[in-house]
Amino acid sequence: MGDHSRDPCPIVVLSDFGGAYSMGLIGGTIWHGLKGFRNSPIGERRAGAISAIKVRAPTVGGNFGVWGGLFSTFDCAVKGVRRTEDPFNAIIAGFFTGGALALRGGWKHTRNSAITCACVLAVFEGVGIAMQRWMAYGAAPVQPQIPEGQQLPLGA
Repeated sequence: MGDHSRDPCPIVVLSDFGGAYSMGLIGGTIWHGLKGFRNSPIGERRAGAISAIKVRAPTVGGNFGVWGGLFSTFDCAVKGVRRTEDPFNAIIAGFFTGGALALRGGWKHTRNSAITCACVLAVFEGVGIAMQRWMAYGAAPVQPQIPEGQQLPLGA
């Protein structure tokens, strides 16, 4: 049931890191561009937006990239240990990712971040499964209706 069209794990980790970095960079550019535009004086709005983008967008992209790369690394490790591909791999990898990123904050913060991240990924996986089932329901084959008074041929 897993996605077998993906590259092997070392390549997936780099790919996911790059994709997450790009996503964070684009989102950070939009967010901090609007924020810099709004917080600048009227004559300096364009310069303020560009300045805010240059300062903050790479940091947001880097943070997204670290999260994506770490999650992908843990996901590959969990797949290797469990020898299966199912939604629990993402939840477990989310638990480890949330915990690893919060290690510097102490044990309570690590525990809480790990549990929160696992819960968020459980919601994502649950919504993904629900959407798959909903989409599959609409594509289910339907048996044709036979008009009354007609009979099926003997060979059918």
